[in-house]
Amino acid sequence: MKKLLVLMFALGIAMTNVFAAEPPKTVDTKPANIQEMRKAREAAFEKKLGLTEEQKVQAREIRIEGHKKMKPIFDQIRAKKKEAEMVKLSRIAVQAQEEKLAVIEAEIKELEKQAMEIRKANFKKFESILTRDQKKILKQMKKEGKKKHKAAHFGK
Repeated sequence: MKKLLVLMFALGIAMTNVFAAEPPKTVDTKPANIQEMRKAREAAFEKKLGLTEEQKVQAREIRIEGHKKMKPIFDQIRAKKKEAEMVKLSRIAVQAQEEKLAVIEAEIKELEKQAMEIRKANFKKFESILTRDQKKILKQMKKEGKKKHKAAHFGK
């Protein structure tokens, strides 16, 4: 009986090492696939709205300008989230940890608010290049999107 237990223990350790040696399986999120998906979604959006070539160029310029404005904010948010993780992993007192996390969360919320303001301004710029009919189509698309979002996330 003792030999059987020792053998099973040794086998368990050996199998653990075999599984630990396997590289972890990752989801296929290659940038090329993401770019292709984004471009396909963008093309479908432009087609549904019936954008002219000039409008497409203007829309891309608005989007690029928005990305340039958003990048520093997203970098700051990312840095704050890393800072929060470091605070969580630190060995400081729980109360001090909670206080620091509360400050960091407030800073993140403020950065997210700034990002939302930029998004709204970009959307207004985008709407300004649309015709009345395109604005109506966009409004309908937004309604449908909200409906799909509600159904997917809230089951309604």
